[in-house]
Amino acid sequence: MAWENLFRKLPGSRREPPGLEWRIWKKLPLLLIAGTAIPLIAYGLAHLFPPADADPVEKYLNLVGILVTASIVTAWTAVFTLAIGCFVVRVMKGPGYVADAYPLIDSEEPRQQQESSDEAPTDKRA
Repeated sequence: MAWENLFRKLPGSRREPPGLEWRIWKKLPLLLIAGTAIPLIAYGLAHLFPPADADPVEKYLNLVGILVTASIVTAWTAVFTLAIGCFVVRVMKGPGYVADAYPLIDSEEPRQQQESSDEAPTDKRA
């Protein structure tokens, strides 16, 4: 089979209209920027205005730094996961290609009926 035949569209296949995945896809850069900027702003504010009752300020700032890093990594992971999901939905909504169509072996007759009509092997357990 030639490569040209693999990327031919199936006759009658069409692309589905865009849905929720496109709206989410367009908001992903904003979500990534907001998920990074908001924790960094909080980290900057923690440096500028440390609490007065915090005895070791360095320990407090280290804790805030760990929380900010965890928040940023969580936001990036969520955006990356949403991007994968949107991409998969976009690809699956696309048109069908010739390589997608393949004949099923027992599509005309279910397997149980096929075996019962043929000579089924007998079970010879004692």
